[in-house]
Amino acid sequence: MRNPFSKTYTEEDLKMFDFLRLIKFFERLKNKEMVRFLPAMHQRKYKKDEVVFFSKDPSQALYLVKKGQVNLMIDIKDNFETILEINRGEAFGENSLLENAKRTYTALVTSDDADLIVIPHFVIQEIFDSNPKIKAKMMTSLSEYYNENNQRLFRSYRESFGFFSLRQMFE
Repeated sequence: MRNPFSKTYTEEDLKMFDFLRLIKFFERLKNKEMVRFLPAMHQRKYKKDEVVFFSKDPSQALYLVKKGQVNLMIDIKDNFETILEINRGEAFGENSLLENAKRTYTALVTSDDADLIVIPHFVIQEIFDSNPKIKAKMMTSLSEYYNENNQRLFRSYRESFGFFSLRQMFE
């Protein structure tokens, strides 16, 4: 028997929860936790070669890819090098989960168009401040994400036979 006091969600809400579960940073959250983000989410459409944000910009939002492809790029001298390709069901701008962070890469739309869901940083921080459990779950996911990135970085470094010094990371 259904609990008469439990929250009911619209079909649209349930579809959004299913989509959010695909994304690393939301995978630990229950529906009643994810629902807190829904009012703050807005969709934006981007065209091919449109920059979502530049490296060193303030981290003002988390982006979720509903449709399309976005390349995350770092600038090396006068060239851009793609470090990661982001597709449907993935997020980028993850350091917006942190306070006072700046972008570490440039995000460029590479598909003909892209539909992105934008969650503003200030809303994320308000949710974190009022619900430490949500913050703990999402920060755990962020830590795992960064740990996986470090593992890939070190594997790549070992395979490149040390064309750069890892010690430079800490100088």
